[in-house]
Amino acid sequence: MAAKKQFPLDALRTDGWFERIGEGIGSFQALCEIVGERFFAFSIIVGARITALTIDRRSPDQTLVDFVVGSAEAEGDLEPQRLTLADFRRRLVGALLVEEEKLAPAPERDTDIEAIQLYIGVRYLLLAPLYGYSLVTLSLGGGKDAEPEIVVLHDGVEEKHELDAFRLRVRAHVREELDRVTTGARSAIDLSKVAEAEACALRKEWPKVIALLGTWPAPLAIFLRTPEGQMLAPEARALIAKGLGLLGSACVHVGEIEQAEEVFRIGIQYAQEGMAAAELFRRLGEALLLNDRPGEAIGPLRRALAFGGLPQEVLPPLARAFIQRGRYVAAFACLKDALAAGAVEKELAEDIREVETRLGPALTAWKAKLLTVDKAS
Repeated sequence: MAAKKQFPLDALRTDGWFERIGEGIGSFQALCEIVGERFFAFSIIVGARITALTIDRRSPDQTLVDFVVGSAEAEGDLEPQRLTLADFRRRLVGALLVEEEKLAPAPERDTDIEAIQLYIGVRYLLLAPLYGYSLVTLSLGGGKDAEPEIVVLHDGVEEKHELDAFRLRVRAHVREELDRVTTGARSAIDLSKVAEAEACALRKEWPKVIALLGTWPAPLAIFLRTPEGQMLAPEARALIAKGLGLLGSACVHVGEIEQAEEVFRIGIQYAQEGMAAAELFRRLGEALLLNDRPGEAIGPLRRALAFGGLPQEVLPPLARAFIQRGRYVAAFACLKDALAAGAVEKELAEDIREVETRLGPALTAWKAKLLTVDKAS
């Protein structure tokens, strides 16, 4: 069996490289705070040099990042690029997660520093210290199928990994960095977006409504179970409920009916009662109808009426739910009351014909009896 070759990595150790670079950059601290310390480090590793920032205080992820990719010496020939901060971070992580197409040849001598660097991967040498790894030794050989191994100190504790497994671990840290900031952004609920979403809904720009409010449901479902969520002011609850109502309707219009149901149910929990709850119950009932679940739609639509929903808006879908369930007498009563409340007869014509056809002679006899009673009186 061939003996293992040990390559000490002291000469390649890059511990503290990022901090040392920061000493020569006047805006280092500001860039770390705005872009994120590790993301700023990522930009240096991939060669993306930030030239300007247009800061959006209300929505930090919409901050604009101007940058060039390449060496500083060739700056005049480089194409300037601009991305939102969220997209810039994704671009950096994407560049770091791309695996090399071919590996460098194994080093022969421990004095061949460049060969060892290329074999491990320069990006890994720079990423490792950002996550508390200090490289100690690289081992090669030791058998026909023996995998290269690397020994590291991780926060002072010695660890041994196969080289490929170590690279995978470092890439996982990079991916988690993006997941962490993305989750944080999704958890932020900006109530000022409700007015903008309402304007988009009036213009029937449903994808824009989803873009504005689509990240709300998950964090709001969690927030409702916290003490802060339980103590939320009625005005804030009403605004959140309105936003979720807009989002749910947008989901219905783009065909995401099941998602709409979930959004409406969360909205109802925030609305609790009153007209806001009535509106959400009505929209939930209509979404269930669209999803071919008329039996389930009846309950929310009745709740909408109980909370003060307008009869001319709630009774027509309730009638359709009864029709689809074969409850034609109940449907007829709903249609009759809807017309009395001011619903447009032309819009209900199809449902009225369906009910009259289904009830047939019995309905005709009932109407004749009513006319007879009225004449007699």
